[in-house]
Amino acid sequence: MKAAGEVKAATGAAQAEPGSARRWAIDLRPLRVPAYRRLWTGNSVAMFGFQFTAVAVPVEMYALTRDSFWVGLIGVAAFLPLLVFGLWGGVVADRRDRRQVLLVGSLLLWLATLGLLVQALLGARSPALLLALVAVQSTAFAIASPARSAMLPRLVPLDLVPAASTLNYTTNTAATVAGPMIAGLIFGVWGTGTGLPIAYAADALLLTALVWAARGLPALPPEPDPDGTPRRRGLASVVDGFRYLFTTRVLMLSFAIDLIAMILAMPRALFPEIAEERFGGGAAVGWLFSAIAFGALLGGLTSGWIGRIRRQGLALVGAVVGWGVAVALAGLAGHLWLAVGLLAVAGAADLVSAVLRQSMLLVHAPDRMRGRLQGVNTVVVAGGPRLGDLRAGTMAAGLGSGVAWVGGGLAAVVLAVLLAVGFPALVRYRTGPVAGSRQP
Repeated sequence: MKAAGEVKAATGAAQAEPGSARRWAIDLRPLRVPAYRRLWTGNSVAMFGFQFTAVAVPVEMYALTRDSFWVGLIGVAAFLPLLVFGLWGGVVADRRDRRQVLLVGSLLLWLATLGLLVQALLGARSPALLLALVAVQSTAFAIASPARSAMLPRLVPLDLVPAASTLNYTTNTAATVAGPMIAGLIFGVWGTGTGLPIAYAADALLLTALVWAARGLPALPPEPDPDGTPRRRGLASVVDGFRYLFTTRVLMLSFAIDLIAMILAMPRALFPEIAEERFGGGAAVGWLFSAIAFGALLGGLTSGWIGRIRRQGLALVGAVVGWGVAVALAGLAGHLWLAVGLLAVAGAADLVSAVLRQSMLLVHAPDRMRGRLQGVNTVVVAGGPRLGDLRAGTMAAGLGSGVAWVGGGLAAVVLAVLLAVGFPALVRYRTGPVAGSRQP
């Protein structure tokens, strides 16, 4: 199989450890694998385009309703499809060719983005239609994401999974730095009337790169179970995935601490209101949306040390605590530059926690379970911030945006510490032998 040959070639190239001058630089060795390089390229370009929509949708919603509660409802519209189709997408990724699953999901995502463009061009001015199109986008993401993540250990050697995960996260965050800043500039120059169609059109154009990447990947059919046991279908297969997760305490706790961080401390739904009322509007919203990603980008570019962490559980808890503290302090900032700087610190902490969680999941789980666990991961990682949007918008409507922002960050810190103390298995976790996986 083509992918296996590429992995073996990269394994040989990966034996040489980077010199001491590169100990802190990002590890680029996974890019030697052609299939991974293609996926990385297509996903990075598409992620850059998606940031235009990520800013445009809340900006459009706030322009239509003048209410952060409606902006928070975008999180609900995105989360419900993730909850259903993320789990189903994980099952499909374990039973079907993961390349084909990624291709179908990417095409559906492209069609949903075209729908956003059309409604903006027609001036539909319908919050309900906007929520519906967000739900379709979320459905497409939920189908494609488990397959895209689960195929990673089939494309690169297992010892390069942390490096490949860091590359994915760093380039994605690089896109989320440039994308929102450019989107903010578009809205600052042209306003929402002209800026919205431009943003949606850019996303639709750049999303074609992911379709191109998926078409050119090698076939990735499911590997047979070692004992030859046939895989169950439908709901029973989902239950099998949850049963494995619940009996693997470290993985379950890693999901729990991520939910704490994202639901309680994600301030994203407050950005349009804070940008307008505290920082004068205009391009400020783009800076706020870019800040977290900018910090993650800087963290990723100096991430060579992450792959050498052995006490990954303790480092994960520390990163989540750092995220909550930085978010809370950013909510107190009276100057845009200070808020952006503190959000960047939060983003660097988030990069560390995201890479550690993903590496623990991909290396610890056997290939036959990776799709289903990535389905759960999709619900948690993508759904958590959307629930955080709802939490922030609801709190802002009742208590004010400042309380919603600062209080959420502090609550995340307290609960993360309590989780670590109450369930020490996560803190004690160290990197160890791979469970049920074969090294190419």
